This record gives sequence, C-alpha cells and structure tokens, in this order.
Amino acid sequence: MIVVLLNVYLALLFVLVKTKVVPFNTFWKVSPVIVFLLLMIGLFIPMNWGAPQGSALVFRNSVAIVPDVAGEVVEVVARANAPLKAGDVLFKIDPVPFQSQVDTIDGQLKLAETRLAQMSQLQNSGTGRAFDVEERQATVDQLKAQLEGAKWNLEKTTVRAPADGYVTNLALRKGARVANLPLAPAMAFIDTSETIVGVEINQVDARYIASGQPVELTFKFSPGTIYTGKVESVFQAIASGQVQASGLAVTLKAIQAAPFAVRVKLDDEVFARTLPAGSAGDAAIFTDRVAAAHVIRKVLLRQIAITNYVNPF
Repeated sequence: MIVVLLNVYLALLFVLVKTKVVPFNTFWKVSPVIVFLLLMIGLFIPMNWGAPQGSALVFRNSVAIVPDVAGEVVEVVARANAPLKAGDVLFKIDPVPFQSQVDTIDGQLKLAETRLAQMSQLQNSGTGRAFDVEERQATVDQLKAQLEGAKWNLEKTTVRAPADGYVTNLALRKGARVANLPLAPAMAFIDTSETIVGVEINQVDARYIASGQPVELTFKFSPGTIYTGKVESVFQAIASGQVQASGLAVTLKAIQAAPFAVRVKLDDEVFARTLPAGSAGDAAIFTDRVAAAHVIRKVLLRQIAITNYVNPF
C-alpha cells in the first residue's frame, strides 16, 4: 500500500512539473523521500498499533474417547467425519460379562432381602436379635450399592458422543479390545459445538486490543470473502512465560518476544461451524486508536482475500 501511495504521489508530481505548476528544484526532487518518511512515521507504523493484523487459525476441542469399562468391541456405529449429536452411539462393548454381574448381584440381593424379612419377623415375635436384623440390613444396603455400580458399568458398555461433533481418523473395528486407560483412547472426537478462532498478534502491536473490538477476517478456505467478528479475549499466558514445577534449578533460555494470541468470535456462526479445524487466514483488529489507518488496513486485507485465490501459502 505504501508503494501505491508513493507511486500516486510521483505520478501527481510528474504532472505538476510537466504543466509547470511547481518548479523542478531541489525541494521537489527530494520530496518523494520526505513523503515516504511521512507515510511510514505518520501512518503505516502507527497503523500496526491502531489496526494490528496477524495470522488466524481455526481451533476445535478434541476429546480423547476412553471408555469407562474395558472389553471387546462388538459394534462400531460411528463413521469417520460423519456429523453426530450429543448422546449418539459411537461404539458398543460386549455387555455379557457386565449383564451377568448385574444378574448375580440382583440374585444375592433378593436372597438378602428375604433373610432380612425373616430376621425382622423373628425380632418382632421376640425370638430374634436386633444385631441379626442390623447385620442383614447392612448386607442388603451393600448389595444395593454393588447392584447400582454394576448397572452403571453395564450402561457404559454403550459409548456415546460427549457433544455435537464427529469422529476423525477412525481406526476402531469390531473385535478390538478397548481398555479404560487414559493413555489408550479408542478414538478422537472433534467437538463442533464451539468454534475457536485464534489470531496471532505481535507483542508490540497488542497494547490497545480489548474485548468487544471489531475484527475482519479472510480465510484460505473461502478466498475473496471478508468475514466480521468481535474480540473475545487476549490470552494472558503463552508457553514462554510458563513455569512448571520440577526438581531442577532455573535454566536460562534465550528470551524472545513471542506473539500473543487473541481469541475471536465470528458473527456468522453458521459459516463458523463449516470451517474445518486448522483453517488458516488473516485477520485485522480495529482498536480505538489511529482511526485514519483503519481504511488502509481494510484495503490491505481485501487484497489478501483476493490473492487467496492463487496464493496457497
């Protein structure tokens, strides 16, 4: 943009000199350099503060599906990348051992309840002890708790989607054995109930960014189009500023001004849901500073949107 403005000035200066409106003296010869410096210092450098621009990336939460019970998979219902609603069945684990556990505890509970009734009847007739009744009652209560846990395990043999989304990179097949271990998830579930758009802004340009400020974005996935949004928040921590507990002394590292991440929400929620995770683009945030530069930033962003038709990078 600065090249365009400078070329416009040169063309205008050429016309004025040819028509002898201005003399071609030393001042007008060096005036392009003066204009260039004025544009840089007075407009383009402050533009990065008032309307910072950075790379944008679409994120989605990924949930590692770990079943609550272990067993053999008897059916895989979910299909890769097929939309799912919260509660839809993903896959089923063989319920036979869990059903037999429920039946076993249920039979023991019925026997214990019968013995409790008999002991209570003997106590009421004066021939039984209160201790025996209390002992049988404790057994009944314990079996009821075990039965509730066994029914919960049986219910968990059907693994369901935790939210709206889809399963990606599905490799699970019937006959595989799954375990209820966090280090061995059965599949990866992508949660589409919320679309997170992160914008990378240099630290020197992030000072005036605040929640609620307008944002314009363009994505490689949808070239030639500008989308609007709002700033949700500026992340208050990045990895380079994180300290983790360890038994080691402080290890000094080369300090670098890593960019900050700004979370943005698109106004078009329908389009936001269609964006694949990992969609990249560019975004401009319009603060309440250097308002004169906002128009230039809008023009630059639209140039990027058009070049996205041919620029894959």
